[in-house]
Amino acid sequence: MRISARADYAVRAALQLAATRDAGPLKAEAIADAQDIPHKFLEGILNDMRRGGLVLSQRGGNGGYRLAKVPEAISIADVIRVVDGPLVSVRGVRPPELSYSGPAESLLPLWIALRANVRQILDGVSLADVASAELPGQVSALAEDPASWTNP
Repeated sequence: MRISARADYAVRAALQLAATRDAGPLKAEAIADAQDIPHKFLEGILNDMRRGGLVLSQRGGNGGYRLAKVPEAISIADVIRVVDGPLVSVRGVRPPELSYSGPAESLLPLWIALRANVRQILDGVSLADVASAELPGQVSALAEDPASWTNP
């Protein structure tokens, strides 16, 4: 699985909004500067997040963006899905829509299992978890395994 720049930027922007939610709406430029995200690229991402119901926008001098829900109610998966679509696809197709035959037949349950694991992690971690640096135990355990940090 690859995390696109668009998804990475969206999650970082959402985390910036989560961390500063009591300060009122944040302008896109402030989010871009704080997270080192290209401003114009971020504008498109924020519009997708607004259309997806994750952020609200407010016009005017005191305007900007804020989360549409509390950070505890928004998973990392929610953010990625809004800007990139399904979490796991094969050649742009969702695994249940695929079919294989012969020796490749067992690929389908493999892709389904992969998708289930990705969902379990990304749906199980909220913006609040990441913003507070308190990841769920299962995620922390995976990240603490030295083998997780090596590139085969």
